[in-house]
Amino acid sequence: MPVIVNTTLLSNFASIGQLDVLPKLWQRVFMPDQVYAEIQNGIYHGYVFYEGIEQHIYPFTSSGWLHLTALRSTEEFLLFGELLNELHEGEAACLSIAHHRHWSFISDDRAARIAATRLQVPVSGTLGVLLALVNTEHLSLAQADALLGQMMRGGYYSPVASLNEILP
Repeated sequence: MPVIVNTTLLSNFASIGQLDVLPKLWQRVFMPDQVYAEIQNGIYHGYVFYEGIEQHIYPFTSSGWLHLTALRSTEEFLLFGELLNELHEGEAACLSIAHHRHWSFISDDRAARIAATRLQVPVSGTLGVLLALVNTEHLSLAQADALLGQMMRGGYYSPVASLNEILP
């Protein structure tokens, strides 16, 4: 199932220099134009960890695994407009696209996750991505915990100190 991400997930991995782990799970990851605009705004405001992100973005590079997408149907635009009452533009675009195209949504934004559940959009977040990397043996538990620790030291809030606390 295709996945679409908002800025929170990309920020968590980019801020620790680990954006490249995402294509280990998905050949293509989608982000709407609104999320790209948020990233550009972040660069303007000094979030240097976003610099060079274009090297991962298709169509800026033909080998990019992070694909730009846009709202395209009347239904997507209408839901986007409704969601703006409770979400930022990036989350609203992601959810509208995910809902209408039957994609999964990856975000740590609480309000967006609540809306995703209401819209019956499969949703996960940073912890889910780290667990998936462990479960698919792309990372060991120790490596994933090390990444989680780096994120937490950078300001990421996690309800667990180790992924071991939420392993099935």
